[in-house]
Amino acid sequence: MFKKILIANRGEIALRIQRACKELGVRGVIVYSEADREAKYVKLAEEAVCIGPAPSAQSYLNMPAIISAAEVTDSEAIHPGYGFLSENADFAERVEKSGFKFIGPTPESIRMMGDKVSAKQAMIKAGVPCVPGSEGELPDNPTEMKRIAKAIGYPVIIKAAGGGGGRGMRVVNTEAALINAVQTTKAEAGAAFGNPAVYMEKFLQNPRHVEIQILADQFKNVVYLGERDCSMQRRHQKVIEEAPAPGIARKLIEKVGERCAAACKKIGYRGAGTFEFLYENGEFYFIEMNTRVQVEHPVTEFITGIDIVKTQIQVAAGEKLPFSQRQITFKGHAIECRINAEDPFKFTPSPGRITMWHAAGGPGVRVDSHAYTNYFVPPNYDSMIGKLIVYGDTREQALARMRTALAECVVEGIQTNIPLHREIMNDAKFIAGGTNIHYLEEWLASHKR
Repeated sequence: MFKKILIANRGEIALRIQRACKELGVRGVIVYSEADREAKYVKLAEEAVCIGPAPSAQSYLNMPAIISAAEVTDSEAIHPGYGFLSENADFAERVEKSGFKFIGPTPESIRMMGDKVSAKQAMIKAGVPCVPGSEGELPDNPTEMKRIAKAIGYPVIIKAAGGGGGRGMRVVNTEAALINAVQTTKAEAGAAFGNPAVYMEKFLQNPRHVEIQILADQFKNVVYLGERDCSMQRRHQKVIEEAPAPGIARKLIEKVGERCAAACKKIGYRGAGTFEFLYENGEFYFIEMNTRVQVEHPVTEFITGIDIVKTQIQVAAGEKLPFSQRQITFKGHAIECRINAEDPFKFTPSPGRITMWHAAGGPGVRVDSHAYTNYFVPPNYDSMIGKLIVYGDTREQALARMRTALAECVVEGIQTNIPLHREIMNDAKFIAGGTNIHYLEEWLASHKR
């Protein structure tokens, strides 16, 4: 096991990794920007290093500053968390070349899965079900583009090969709009991701977003930890997640989970990862793989009893997975609400000083947050200030516990989206389960404030 790990992130995930380090008896080194000097995990740190001013480009995205911090603190490994540099293959490579262990997959795996075209080709070879689409990058020939779209059938979606976070996508309903849509998406992709390549897929009308969590070690032992339903989204950003996904047959999940595990063995994957799928009419369609820990990992931890972050660290240290697929059991139901510092219905960011912070408690309630009374939420980063996760023996009990927990949460001084979560937990269609990825945006449009 490592003696010292540098935590190259901020916010609730930095605190989460810090706690996992403490449980493993590892010293966790915190890096922080000048804007995060007041954060809880900085105050709790055994060692902390300021890596630059508030802008991400000069701190959390500054590779030389992070590697220098690892060098001056004699760290042995770097945990990237999620976001920032967590899926940057060049960073993973620089970490390894500088003599540190990258707590995540190999740079080759990150590169393969970061390019949506190569990821899809790898999944097709491994027998993972994919959305019908172009075989690789779209050609420049307009006639050929039209032929591919016709073979798939309209509507189609044009996607950036190097895209992510819901950006670099365009839906096309008719042949007349196709060429212009492809050219516009290419230009956007080149500007946003430094890669103008795009590909085409069948646009599924009302799918759900269901993902499979995997863990793998360097000895080709791979397990899947069941599924999560992340369909409650706004602008392709997840708002509520739950595990297991309501109303999907266990046999189907097992079949897809086994294929994901087999794909990981085939590509020599190591660490934690998530296969993201669209699910419609009883069929799974692979869309991408996230080569890092996910924001919503706690719902899986609740239903399996497995600590995903600790396991990430253990396999990076060269240990074997401490369990086999046969030993993994799924019990109960968990729901997560992302708590953001924003107007609950207009979604404008609401940074500032929290004058009162009271977190929920009680049986089956977990709050992952770096916030506290008198904490200043900086305006420089993502608006998420915490996650409220509940567990119940059944989905009904989990919903009841989430309603109680949301009623107990008090955040004053800034606005949060807690009022939005309270309303969703009482929505008849959400209570019934199985809503599609468009449901929340349609609900918001019909509940205009």
